[in-house]
Amino acid sequence: MVELKFFEPKDLSELDYELDDIQSQYSALPKQALERIEARNQNEDFFAYPVTIFYYEKIAGFCVLDFGNDKFEMTDNSSSVLLRALSVNPEFQGKGIGKSMMVILDDFVKDHDKDCNEIVLAVNENNHLAFQIYLKAEYVFNGKRINGRNGPQLVMSKSLD
Repeated sequence: MVELKFFEPKDLSELDYELDDIQSQYSALPKQALERIEARNQNEDFFAYPVTIFYYEKIAGFCVLDFGNDKFEMTDNSSSVLLRALSVNPEFQGKGIGKSMMVILDDFVKDHDKDCNEIVLAVNENNHLAFQIYLKAEYVFNGKRINGRNGPQLVMSKSLD
């Protein structure tokens, strides 16, 4: 069973995992994402919320829900959220956690922001596995591409209405 909860500092020790060379090209590690959030908070940008992914009550992964302005590179929708820095601890990979997380994310977002009506994300064009998971979770690739730190990113979105 997969569950999402807002990150708490006590989660950090179990989120200190490493991704292999390929996966680390596609996603920031939890520690890196948290450092970026802290830097944003110093500039009074309090719109990014870290989320811990649990698998049968064990910490298995991490992501960030970003309601800030970065999403406008991918959408014009001010009522959207940007999903970023999604990763699953390698010890837990292959159990369907990423796929399950994408299914329950919709309700998690709606439970915490009733006005949010769209989730957007960018996936590296070479990350075929993640792209397929997003498609199965009903995300749509509308043909839009953006430049990412490790190459072209495909913009995907899902309506929550």
